[in-house]
Amino acid sequence: MTETTAIPTVSANVPLLRVHSYESLGTYDGPGIRLVVFLQGCNFRCLYCANPDTITLQGGTLTPIDEIVQKALNEQPFFGRKGGVTFSGGEPTLQAEALIPLVDALHKRGINVCIDTNGSIITDAARELYRRTDLVLLDVKQFNPLRHRTLTERDNTNTLATAAFLAEVGTPFWLRYVLVPGYSDDVADIEALCRHLQGNTALQRVEILPYHTLGMHKYEPLGMEYKLKDVPYNTPQQLDAARELFARYFADVRVN
Repeated sequence: MTETTAIPTVSANVPLLRVHSYESLGTYDGPGIRLVVFLQGCNFRCLYCANPDTITLQGGTLTPIDEIVQKALNEQPFFGRKGGVTFSGGEPTLQAEALIPLVDALHKRGINVCIDTNGSIITDAARELYRRTDLVLLDVKQFNPLRHRTLTERDNTNTLATAAFLAEVGTPFWLRYVLVPGYSDDVADIEALCRHLQGNTALQRVEILPYHTLGMHKYEPLGMEYKLKDVPYNTPQQLDAARELFARYFADVRVN
């Protein structure tokens, strides 16, 4: 069923974001120690989604951007030289218009900003957000279009176009790839993705994310079915093989 309720846009006086939750002292969502802001609303329907409670466009808390800036300032002493704020979700670019002034406000205070995105939103606001962002964490679910649609119920054309756009405007990105046994671990698919991105000048790092079921307990209370409950975790050998495969094409490959 398609959501029709719009994400709040920037008011003339008070830009608002619909925030789901925060994670302090995060170390897996960009460089250094970070405040991770999970935004509400997502246009993908990933079978392995760890935050199904962020999918709906309703919910969360309408939050003035000044409140988020203050929260970041409170945690800034922990960021060190590399840390900062990461906007995740959900899909943060659904709220790109309100994020732009927030990113500017954080930059004025010397705070690094990352956007963790599926790359599927291509609007003027999303493009401008990417231009102003220090680093993009680009989640590519699958290169094969049919398998991508199986995993997410959506097309991957815009995601791949976003990777090209980041190179065009010079915004660096890290490729994030969840290795789901039977869904995104096919060698031919991974090699095709590597060949597609091999010449992308904005790609700095590849992060392989092991498949997990940490969000599975959230599904039943939401009236949702977790469809991958029978999918096993990755073995160390599978993760090593994937890392070696990506490393044939890219210099910096890590299992996160």
